[in-house]
Amino acid sequence: MTTTRIALATCNFHPDLAEDDQHLLRALRKLGVEAVPAVWDDAEVDWSAFDLVVVRSVWDWSQQRDAFLAWARTVPNLLNRAAILAWNTDKAYLRELDAAGMPTIPTIWLTPEQKLSSRAVHTRMPAHGDFVIKPTVSRGARDTGRYQAGEATSRGTAIRRTVQLLKDGREVMIQRYLTSVDTAGEAALVYIDGAFSHAVRKGAMLQGQFRGAAGLYKQESMSLREVSAAERELADRAVAFAQARLEESHPGEGLLYARVDLVEGDDGAPLVLELEVVEPTLFLAFREGAADGLAQAILARLA
Repeated sequence: MTTTRIALATCNFHPDLAEDDQHLLRALRKLGVEAVPAVWDDAEVDWSAFDLVVVRSVWDWSQQRDAFLAWARTVPNLLNRAAILAWNTDKAYLRELDAAGMPTIPTIWLTPEQKLSSRAVHTRMPAHGDFVIKPTVSRGARDTGRYQAGEATSRGTAIRRTVQLLKDGREVMIQRYLTSVDTAGEAALVYIDGAFSHAVRKGAMLQGQFRGAAGLYKQESMSLREVSAAERELADRAVAFAQARLEESHPGEGLLYARVDLVEGDDGAPLVLELEVVEPTLFLAFREGAADGLAQAILARLA
């Protein structure tokens, strides 16, 4: 009898997987699967030896996106698929959601090709309140900062930071900081095999200006939470949109996992902050049976 072998792709910073994904590892092993962590850019790994490769704790991809996507394209049994990873690793996908009628945070998009001067960058920043600067390719608040429009030192730092990102060839997003993040937090809705599973409340991550990238992510405070009908409806639409994008390259195939992060707008209505189908933390420990459900969904792909 042949044993099913599944690799959970991870990175050098978490060779044994992040804590959340260790729940999935144990759930797969309980089902009799030979499940192992494997570092995605380890040249010694024979990916063809696995029945499936599931993308999980690959939290360094944003530092080497091209190499990561090149690797993903070489793994034919990868979940989620390389095509949807390529789409989702650039936050420009938010423009598609917005164009499709899903409310997102209003964003100013800057590109290196515009060759903007410091003054031109200054004129594009909000005149009042706090705002956020982030590159379109990043994860876990890496290279992201929160600034104060009316405070000269903070605004000056924001301008210099934006100019540097553009000089480095990176596209930049400028968004007004929503104060609801400090009060209500973010709602992270987790989907497994296309179906809503559970949601958590994520506390604020951006407490000040960019100070360099120490590690791969910033710590978050989380707790299980209920979701409103409006939140669920918006998240369902976002996941369905990603599903449709996946089916363009893989007809009939569903997303194994997804997470939609929502925030409240000024009117209290939900806005899409992010839709993540690459390597989102799925908060498996927050709902009993979530890890088991994901493990069973993985095995169902082999049926």
